[in-house]
Amino acid sequence: MGMLSTLSIGHCRPPSSPSLPSSLSSSFLLRPTAPRLSLRIPAAPRQRPAARRGLAVTMSMEAGIGVMGTKLGMMSYFEPNGTVVPVTVVGFREGNIVTQVKTQATDGYDAVQVAYRRVRDRKLTKPELGHLQKAGAIPMRHLQEFRLQSVEGFEPNQRLVVDEVFKEGDLVDVSGTTIGKGFQGGIKRHHFKRGLMTHGSKSHRQLGSIGAGTTPGRVYKGKKMPGRMGGTKRKIRKLKIVKIDRDLNVVMIKGAVPGKPGNLLRIAPAKIVGKNIPKS
Repeated sequence: MGMLSTLSIGHCRPPSSPSLPSSLSSSFLLRPTAPRLSLRIPAAPRQRPAARRGLAVTMSMEAGIGVMGTKLGMMSYFEPNGTVVPVTVVGFREGNIVTQVKTQATDGYDAVQVAYRRVRDRKLTKPELGHLQKAGAIPMRHLQEFRLQSVEGFEPNQRLVVDEVFKEGDLVDVSGTTIGKGFQGGIKRHHFKRGLMTHGSKSHRQLGSIGAGTTPGRVYKGKKMPGRMGGTKRKIRKLKIVKIDRDLNVVMIKGAVPGKPGNLLRIAPAKIVGKNIPKS
């Protein structure tokens, strides 16, 4: 029994750590560290700030002064020879007054600012009221600019009369905000074709494939997909003025224009490159 206890105690003793030769200890345990190399990148020479250039105005140029109006709706107009023409009736509220004349010397470009639709004073901010009072105009809701080749003959608080600006038979460009349709699918928004409706088809009005697989492994930018439709600015070009009624203060324009009844419209002479505006 004593022999067994002695053996068990002997097995429990931790073995003595052998002593390593000095050559091994110096080569493995005390390995010298490599010297660190410090690379100093010379600083880039300080560049002088470039001289500030003047503001470059890149807005589109109009063929002539225009006016703003309110869309009233559509109707059928009978010409003297009996031809039926679909027209859009545009009415004009109080406004279309010149509030500012910008020149090349003062603002860097030639333009005429026009105000439209009278509102109460409390509907505008003090800076807006001050800007209109400076021109001697009444409080207006909308302000838009018409960039022209020459602003001679225009002065602040000048009223623009529609029948003096346009004549029957003139071509005009009409801009406005389209009717908002909300979130729509590809068929309504981009006029995609639908899939089969029978024979087990499970893709009726779905969008379908939107790109390849592994290559390129993503969807290309600009892909036509479902999303919010309408509510954007749109311009319809070269529409003909069919009738100008001075008594009712309305203008009848052939065809459809953007927006719903009551929408704000911008009417300007149609731009014909090389005739009424320069090519550059």
